[in-house]
Amino acid sequence: MTSAKSLPVAIAQFTVAEEPERNLEILDGFARDAAAGGAKLLVLPEGLIARRGDDDSYAAAHAQPLDGPFVDGLRRISAQRHIVLMGTVHVAPEQGTERDADSRVSNTFLVIRDGEIIAEYRKLHLYDAFSARESDVVLPGDALPPIVDIDGWKIGVMTCYDVRFPETARSLAVRGADAIVVSAAWVRGPLKEQHWKLLTAARALENTCYVLACSEVSSRNIGCSRIINPMGEVVASAGDEGAELIATGLSRECLASARQIMPVLQNRRFADPQLRD
Repeated sequence: MTSAKSLPVAIAQFTVAEEPERNLEILDGFARDAAAGGAKLLVLPEGLIARRGDDDSYAAAHAQPLDGPFVDGLRRISAQRHIVLMGTVHVAPEQGTERDADSRVSNTFLVIRDGEIIAEYRKLHLYDAFSARESDVVLPGDALPPIVDIDGWKIGVMTCYDVRFPETARSLAVRGADAIVVSAAWVRGPLKEQHWKLLTAARALENTCYVLACSEVSSRNIGCSRIINPMGEVVASAGDEGAELIATGLSRECLASARQIMPVLQNRRFADPQLRD
């Protein structure tokens, strides 16, 4: 596929409501506006089906199967608005499978294009930190995140806490990613906003990739969604309060220039074969 010189992208930052139907209404509004602005890709937060304040178990309790009404709604929005959607949902275990014996759900990153799920990724690194225990209700994945092609751009994906593990982003870069999408619900707290901004910029700079990082915004989560270029510069950003739609174009020229000036991927002297899987 021929690579587009520019890929118009957008990030929808908002507060995930308690009601799945309300979240689909919010998402459709953002998808409509993003598509009207020319965006081909809309990045969404983590845990889209339902959230309730500081109740970490609420999202898991509202998990649905992949063929349930919420994901059907996402597929419908993608098809009607002609835009690729990326974000995570909590998926209930399928009955009658090996997973059925474990009641925990999967935090699953979905890539939906033209109404079809073209990639899935189960969150590898669960948020068992800062006194939280995501693993109590979520089963971790066991495979590196995928890369998808959007208009000739190779887009890798990660989920929230994954961003603290540089080898995850590096695995995407060495497999050819031009950009990395991070879907998150980054919890507020001392230094947490600083961590978010530092880590997302570092993942862009050290891998000479664009990073599109979207966090849910609420009394619990920080927002501060941002798009960072391969030189670590923030080219679009949202604040820490309220819903926002931010957009920009990913530039092939900017990507190529960064990788020519700073060929860190070529200059690596040690490589872990597992990162190529």
